[in-house]
Amino acid sequence: MPHRAHLTSLKLCHAFIQSCITDKYSQSRFAKDLLAGLTVGIIAIPLSMALAIASGVAPQYGLYTAIISGFIIALLGGSRYSISGPTAAFVVLLFPIAEQHGLAGLLLATVMSGVILVLMALMRLGRLIQYIPESITLGFTAGIGVVIATLQLPDFFGLSLGSLPEHYWEKVALIANGLPDAHWPSVLVAGATLIVMLLWPRLKLPVPAHLPAVILGSLVAIVLGNQGYDVATIGSRFHYLMADGSTGMGIPPLPPEFQWPWLQPGADGEPVTISWSLIQALLPSAFAIAMLGAIESLLCAVVLDGMTSTRHSTNSELLGQGIGNIVSPFFGGIPATAAIARSAANVKSGGQSPVAGMIHALVVLLALLALTGILSFIPMSAMAALLLVVAWNMSEAPKAVHLLKTAPKSDVTVFLVCFFLTVIFDMVIAISVGVVLASLLFMKEVAEMIHVRDVTNDPRFVAEELGQETVVLRIEGPVFFAAADHVFGEVKRLGDNKRQIILQMENVYILDAGGLSGLLRFIEHCRQNQCYLMICDLQFQPLKALARAGVNPEDGVIKFYPTLIETLVELRTVD
Repeated sequence: MPHRAHLTSLKLCHAFIQSCITDKYSQSRFAKDLLAGLTVGIIAIPLSMALAIASGVAPQYGLYTAIISGFIIALLGGSRYSISGPTAAFVVLLFPIAEQHGLAGLLLATVMSGVILVLMALMRLGRLIQYIPESITLGFTAGIGVVIATLQLPDFFGLSLGSLPEHYWEKVALIANGLPDAHWPSVLVAGATLIVMLLWPRLKLPVPAHLPAVILGSLVAIVLGNQGYDVATIGSRFHYLMADGSTGMGIPPLPPEFQWPWLQPGADGEPVTISWSLIQALLPSAFAIAMLGAIESLLCAVVLDGMTSTRHSTNSELLGQGIGNIVSPFFGGIPATAAIARSAANVKSGGQSPVAGMIHALVVLLALLALTGILSFIPMSAMAALLLVVAWNMSEAPKAVHLLKTAPKSDVTVFLVCFFLTVIFDMVIAISVGVVLASLLFMKEVAEMIHVRDVTNDPRFVAEELGQETVVLRIEGPVFFAAADHVFGEVKRLGDNKRQIILQMENVYILDAGGLSGLLRFIEHCRQNQCYLMICDLQFQPLKALARAGVNPEDGVIKFYPTLIETLVELRTVD
């Protein structure tokens, strides 16, 4: 039987087809989807190439990703407005993979990440993403923005540095030492592109800034070239082998072709051999790609829900992302996920349905087939300027600054740890440490909120006067492993030298194994000190935990009561 997430995707596809049949999907809606798809496709063309280059592969592989993954995920995903393709968030993960294992290793890791995403969808784990705190997502996205911006500086300034070192601070030192040799024509092209990217949105024109910025940068590069000042372009940097054995410049004007991922060139330029050791080496990266893809796609879907007052299907979105990332590498596609900026542009451009996402993919395909000669003139420094703006936008700097100013110290600590670990080491370590640290700090805060109150003389709880040898203690909060020692240590202190201790547990909704162990130790303490423990107002989960542990009433040691009132009635009878 197909899983529910799979059924949901099938229902979404069926609902869309049915709406077309019944004329709910009208010509006017298609016209809006067509305009939105054209707009987002224009944005995606330079971005896809730039992100592929930043990830360590040739620009055409970014276009292949936007075409194949963009179409499949739009068709099968659970968010009708999402636009998927290569994204900046992946760059810090993909660049090391491409360096160590080549294109073949990167494509294999993409397939593995797609399988993981499908498994997450079938296991209905989509909702677990919401448990990742905002301080973590802001921390690693800000860190990714810094790393991406740093990686663009050599092309921005036209530096010939060769391969950058592995560690971040070594990269920064090498770039800083090379700045005196900056190539001023490249800087001029990058500056012109950057100025257009920053100023164009103020004109509030329907044309996205990426297109005029890249066009102006290319024109400046052509003018400088005619004056004898060469600027590195896609055509001069990248080459491909043509059918007749000759070498072409730039991007091959061919649609994505099916090829087994492992037959693509590895780090040494030769096809790789699939082995268990290679799978083991790629598995951590594949898991990180899957987790980041899930986080990005679901965050994007939530943002789009807010913009359109709609609801997405979480697990169907993961399923579509997974299938897209499984299929795309067989056509040269690198990891893809929903892109928040492109998806928001889709909504603002009037996108009505997944058709806009599919049209966007077809626009990129058309550009690949018809415009490769023009695309080869795009300067590398212009692409670097483009990615600097992308890095700034994805860093969400204003949001991060607001968090630093207003959030509790624990959230600020998690943010800073994730940020610096992402920059200095990598995102996998940052997220892992961030989740653990956030969990520990959260448990610490919850543990500090738990109180044991002596309500013996509080008329709101005890309407009569009790003897000196009786104490009524009220526990407020979840009794779990991080708080158990504190809770029952306080109970022991307040109940010292008492013959009867009444524990009211009305506000204890959780009693885990650690809390149960602490309670059992306290029961043994009561047994040894001939103290009578009376527990009342038990909630369902603590009662179930006690029953499973076999904690039963014991004469002279412990007894359970439904309410505090019945406990006090019983206490008067005993007295």
